[in-house]
Amino acid sequence: MPIMREWRAEIRRALKDEYVAYVNSTGMVEYRQTPGNLGAVIATRDIDAERTEIVTLSWWKDEDSIKAFAGRDISCAHYYPEDDRFLLTRPQTVQHYDCSSSAGLFG
Repeated sequence: MPIMREWRAEIRRALKDEYVAYVNSTGMVEYRQTPGNLGAVIATRDIDAERTEIVTLSWWKDEDSIKAFAGRDISCAHYYPEDDRFLLTRPQTVQHYDCSSSAGLFG
């Protein structure tokens, strides 16, 4: 059964487009290069004039696949060198969900 990994944080709204591009060039690339990754998306929503929420969702074949990306403790968030420039919040953990239906996401 596939597993969905969810990470979310608040970012500086003025830097939203730049951060989405940065996440695409770091986390999304690393997700997709990790064996067992089944896909990933980025979503954003503006909260107010200063803040935007960003969410990354990634789907994985199994827990071992997530470990190949995130390390031994898969509950820990995975950050990149420039993240702090954009982030207003920096959650230390992520959530995982068992996927009972793929609705065509996995072929």
